[in-house]
Amino acid sequence: MRVVKVGGRAQADPRLTYALEDDWKASPGALCVVHGGGDEISAMQRTLGREAAFIRGRRVTSREDLELLRMVLSGAVNKRLVASLVAAGVPAVGLSGEDAGLIGAELIDAATLGFAGRPVSVNVDLLRTLMNASYLPVISPVGYDMMDSAGGALNVNGDDAAAAIASVLRADELVLIADVQGVRDSNGEIVCNLSCDSALELIANGIASGGMAAKLESAQAALTSGVPVVRICDLAGLNDSERGTFITQSQSVAL
Repeated sequence: MRVVKVGGRAQADPRLTYALEDDWKASPGALCVVHGGGDEISAMQRTLGREAAFIRGRRVTSREDLELLRMVLSGAVNKRLVASLVAAGVPAVGLSGEDAGLIGAELIDAATLGFAGRPVSVNVDLLRTLMNASYLPVISPVGYDMMDSAGGALNVNGDDAAAAIASVLRADELVLIADVQGVRDSNGEIVCNLSCDSALELIANGIASGGMAAKLESAQAALTSGVPVVRICDLAGLNDSERGTFITQSQSVAL
């Protein structure tokens, strides 16, 4: 069982559908996909005269951005990916974190990040029902605001959402697909194995920043919650189990 988070740039690669198809066919009912779509959101913000802003790899989200997120992530991006998988013969089901309370979230820091949320609950029964029937859940990480009685949304970072989902599904592996082969050290070399502590040091030293720092923080959350290994890799790593950077609780396990 594994959870795969696919970044927005990887979704533009025509190989993605076939890579996910191969992964699903190898073990139907043992795969769950979470997707991003940051570049498309930023492009739409610019079209509307807004400027995208990020803090530690997480998007600053205004109230006006929430409808945009729903439209881009839960609408265009989710359905486009689902349609390509269905056309390839994969029984993919598109969901957002708002559907059936799939991803319950709470504000991280309204003063700095606005309507960005951290996942605090996952409707694992919904996911297990789909996966036990051999469907492939494809999830947009727009969460529902657990503190909003009117049913508001929150922007949940895709890596954070994938970590929370991997934890409740007790996944054997969380795979975070990036636009780089793996995590780089201070010399620019790909690191094959990292412990949690080493990953946090890369963030503290500024070697890992922005989106990569967010991925490493999400990896730590998943590992702390019981996921045995997190792998950060490029799209080629989806069907190559040895590719990328492996992160575990301790270096001894990673090696």
